[in-house]
Amino acid sequence: MANAASGMAVHDDCKLRFLELKAKRTYRYIVFKIEEKAKQVIVEKLGEPTQSYEDFTASLPADECRYAVYDFDFVTEENCQKSRIFFIAWSPDTSRVRSKMIYASSKDRFKRELDGIQVELQATDPTEMGLDVFKSRAS
Repeated sequence: MANAASGMAVHDDCKLRFLELKAKRTYRYIVFKIEEKAKQVIVEKLGEPTQSYEDFTASLPADECRYAVYDFDFVTEENCQKSRIFFIAWSPDTSRVRSKMIYASSKDRFKRELDGIQVELQATDPTEMGLDVFKSRAS
């Protein structure tokens, strides 16, 4: 089903991998990419559960837009182990204007396909999605 605003479809693999992350915690993170020629969102990279936040940020290109989902584990002030699923719209200042527009216009529709997102972040540089930001938004 293509998105009327941008004409982007969502590949079934995106939903499948997200469900695996959410239900089985099979992945630490998933990076999604819009395949402009095919006009669809696809899975670009899957992060193993053992991979770190640093591995995740390193997997985002410095000058291209991406969507990502990150399973963030943290400990509350009451010493409870919790986790939150973050949706990150990565849109670096150095990316192409056309790319930024396509990602921006497709974001809400794509996010709706991923049932279970708990926190959304919009980031144009790494400081906007630092671990401190994750910690403050998680609780």
